[in-house]
Amino acid sequence: MSRIGLAVAAFAAASVFLSLPAAAQSSDYFVPNQPRPAQGGQRAQPQRPAQPQRPVAPPAPAAALPADQDQALAQIPMPPVPELPALPKGTAPPTATIGVIGVPEVMRASAAAQQVDKIIGERREKLNEDAQKEQTAWREMQQTLTNQRGTMSPEQVRTKERELQERITNAQRQFQNRNRIIQEAAQVSLNQIQASLIAVIRQVAESRGMNLVLHRAQVALNVNEFDITDQVAEQINKVLPSVTIPPDGVSPLAQQPAAPAATPAAAPAAAPPKK
Repeated sequence: MSRIGLAVAAFAAASVFLSLPAAAQSSDYFVPNQPRPAQGGQRAQPQRPAQPQRPVAPPAPAAALPADQDQALAQIPMPPVPELPALPKGTAPPTATIGVIGVPEVMRASAAAQQVDKIIGERREKLNEDAQKEQTAWREMQQTLTNQRGTMSPEQVRTKERELQERITNAQRQFQNRNRIIQEAAQVSLNQIQASLIAVIRQVAESRGMNLVLHRAQVALNVNEFDITDQVAEQINKVLPSVTIPPDGVSPLAQQPAAPAATPAAAPAAAPPKK
């Protein structure tokens, strides 16, 4: 396969990998020279019996220290434990009034989070579609070059290969830049939800007289009266029904207002001449 073909295949795999969510990227892998796990209803192929291997000798045990050196290490003096004076009595914390919350459930019920998931998901799908179209164009150009190679001079072949390579390189840079901008837009949008969510949790907890709120996943057992998930989800939709998502293709960093330029100090007025 030519260098162009290798570049096409490499970026095709990379573009598809970047477009998938993190959970999907790690769910399908295999070990070389090992059978892949069976997929939905497919029966795994029988594995050939492994060839007998020679027994491997166990590693030699580490050499033990001589008895005199071992005793010398045990007799090394250790610094004494310092005796610290008692600190003055401080204010005792209040009695804990505990609440629990399921943040994933709140995010699923949040209208703003659903908005972010929908818009950012559409942008990722569009990026994936554009990458697939560009990949198809590369393959067609490579096939055309292969078919016409016999009718062109070596210099013409090198020129066509260089043009295709430059197109692939530029497309890779553009797709990576678009993917970065999408990630930045998602982070900016989720930061808005996070800031409001912290305020709403504090608001709901104070209204219930709670001074300690734990994640539901960290609690092995609780009663419904401790749970403020539904109340927080209802309140977050009132406080933040939607968020401001940066426009498609525009980096959030480019939208930040520039710092105002320093105004030069006015020159002092000239003193009137003395008479």
